[in-house]
Amino acid sequence: MDVHETGGGSILPETAANRIEDLLKQFVSRAHELLETQERMRGLLSAVVSVAEELTLEAVLDRVVTSARDLVGARYAALGVLAPEGGLLSHFLTVGMDDETVSRIGAPPTGHGVLGLLIREPHPIRLHDLGAHADSYGFPANHPPMHSFLGVPIRVRDEVFGNLYLTEKAGGEDFSAEDEDLAVALAAAAGVAIENARLFADIARRQRWREASMGVAGGILEMDEPEDAFELIAEQALVLSESDLAAVALPWHDGEQVRWPAVVGAAAEEFDAVARAGAVALAARAVAGGHPILAEGAEVFGGAHRGIRQVLVVPGSQGIGAVVLARAQGGPPISPVDVEMAPGFFAYTALALQVARTHLLREQLVVFSDRDRIARDLHDIVIQRLFAAGLSLQGLRRFIPHGAGEKIDAITAELDESIAAVRSTIYSLNEASATDRLSARLVRVVQDGARSLPSAPRVELYGPIDTAVSPAVGDHVVAVLTEGVSNVVRHAQADSLWVTASVSGGRLELVVSDDGQGLGEVTRRSGLKNVEDRARVLGGTCEVGSSDDGGTRLRWEVPLGGR
Repeated sequence: MDVHETGGGSILPETAANRIEDLLKQFVSRAHELLETQERMRGLLSAVVSVAEELTLEAVLDRVVTSARDLVGARYAALGVLAPEGGLLSHFLTVGMDDETVSRIGAPPTGHGVLGLLIREPHPIRLHDLGAHADSYGFPANHPPMHSFLGVPIRVRDEVFGNLYLTEKAGGEDFSAEDEDLAVALAAAAGVAIENARLFADIARRQRWREASMGVAGGILEMDEPEDAFELIAEQALVLSESDLAAVALPWHDGEQVRWPAVVGAAAEEFDAVARAGAVALAARAVAGGHPILAEGAEVFGGAHRGIRQVLVVPGSQGIGAVVLARAQGGPPISPVDVEMAPGFFAYTALALQVARTHLLREQLVVFSDRDRIARDLHDIVIQRLFAAGLSLQGLRRFIPHGAGEKIDAITAELDESIAAVRSTIYSLNEASATDRLSARLVRVVQDGARSLPSAPRVELYGPIDTAVSPAVGDHVVAVLTEGVSNVVRHAQADSLWVTASVSGGRLELVVSDDGQGLGEVTRRSGLKNVEDRARVLGGTCEVGSSDDGGTRLRWEVPLGGR
């Protein structure tokens, strides 16, 4: 046996010395591997923490692709976001190429070749040579060479959000199984961060809708003319939903089925008669179902309008028939948050519009009261005094010299002219009251006709009464309401009176109810017959029966597109 002698006299076999040396080398190698692993784990932890720090989706995606490249030692990295309908990449981020190179390459990939393979089969892929793969699609001109490849899908819950692409491992090596594990771990953390960023964006988007609801409502209440609010509502909805078209529809105006007081957005010119007809049909479904409808643009606008990608129709309230929002092709789809928040926004703004109309109506009633007071004062005081002064002057003729009689006649003539002018003013005031808004006329009829009732009458107006009802139909409505209120006051012996006028679905409904002694035996039908005749002339109906309080209920309904 070979031995080694040392100065100390100890002797070790040669094979034992070699074994110890091998063990020491293995220990050092393992220690080095452990240090590398520890360093990479630190890198993974640092990458996960940095990704989790971001709140916006754009920042998260940028941090993910940058961290992935540094973590596995790749020269190039990219992140492809899948389109909602799947099969293609809607967004493509790259790291490692300068702007000039990216510009020379041209359009980003959409999901062909190996990139498409990862889309179709969302599992990690490691390749020695990307170009040698059977599914390789090749590189465009001016594209830098790429060989080693690592692809990892990014999942958000159970949905594949996109894919992480890494190429050109440092040193010309292939990506290892450890690189794949690190990339998979980072992709898992990225999925959580992306979901958090989405939730944060949704919260911010909902907050913008809420703040806009209050802002638009305040703006509507400050307007002198509430009907000008439709343009403001459409413009705000266009911005909030990031749409290319926003249109507000009002139902049944002057015999037409729908009126569009506001159409705004880049795609407004494409909203022609064909597109509007499709939107009206979808709006009818939304109103009937009582909930928004999200549809494809081709379904709503027809083949001639395939430039519209998606359409959201929200049924309106308080006089707004429906609101149409549309996104053009090439852009992102309508957000589920917009589908959720838009109905609340339009309901809130429509309520503000109704309040503004009520305020305007109240102001008009004050003006009407002043007109009535002025007309009464002119008639009962001013005219009588002028007339009395004229008579007094004429009575003085016999007490004064003959030459002064001509002067008295001239003064009397001026008084007569003043009386005529005052009467003309009174007539003008009455005419102005008769031609004001229909809603104001209806309220005035109830206010003037029900003064003798023990309690104040209640009047409720719904829908676009002032805009959707033609003057001819409005005159019939005023006459019917006048007859109905008169019957309650004269015959019902009622304490309370309720009047409801509403416009919806292309029809006007007027209901007059009381808590009096009920219909009883009808001895005279002249007034009621006139009401029925008015309904028949307009193609409507008239019903008289018992109210819920035991009194009488008159229901008069006519189509707004009638004769």
